[in-house]
Amino acid sequence: MQPAGAYGAGKAGSVHFDAVAFFTHPRTILRLMSWVFSMVVFSCIVNEGYINIGSERLLCVFNNNADACNYGITIGVACFLGSIFFLILDYYFPSISSVKDRRRAVLLDLIFSGVASFLWFVGFCFLANQWQATSPDELPLAQGSDAARATIAFCFFSILSWWDSACMKSACRCSETC
Repeated sequence: MQPAGAYGAGKAGSVHFDAVAFFTHPRTILRLMSWVFSMVVFSCIVNEGYINIGSERLLCVFNNNADACNYGITIGVACFLGSIFFLILDYYFPSISSVKDRRRAVLLDLIFSGVASFLWFVGFCFLANQWQATSPDELPLAQGSDAARATIAFCFFSILSWWDSACMKSACRCSETC
């Protein structure tokens, strides 16, 4: 049995793309889940996160705090784009033959996943706190309340999906099976 090399570089370039194996791999499934969760968070805020009560000014449903809506949209879009980037990187990863480039890709993935998990945790705490402070009188007919609850729930799910992605990457350390 020959060693796979550092970061699985021993067989780089010799593996043909298998779509079924790629899309059933746990890391790919986590990336797709993270992508969907990010999309749900920012789309809920963009679609129903703002209300208009008798004026032209839109107010955020999270305690009328525009920073809460802006944070949710920003982290949602950033992680949405990050998920796409890392899905593409996972697709090209087997063909990267340089150990240095593979190591950089792994470290970039690990760092981004850890930071994203932390930012989702901050977002979950911030949005949950602002939602708790929102009085029912501020939302006529409970407008936007379902979107706010969905945003908070998917922020929590995003914490788990990004954290699992970071743990999976650090646990396998990019052996050939990762």
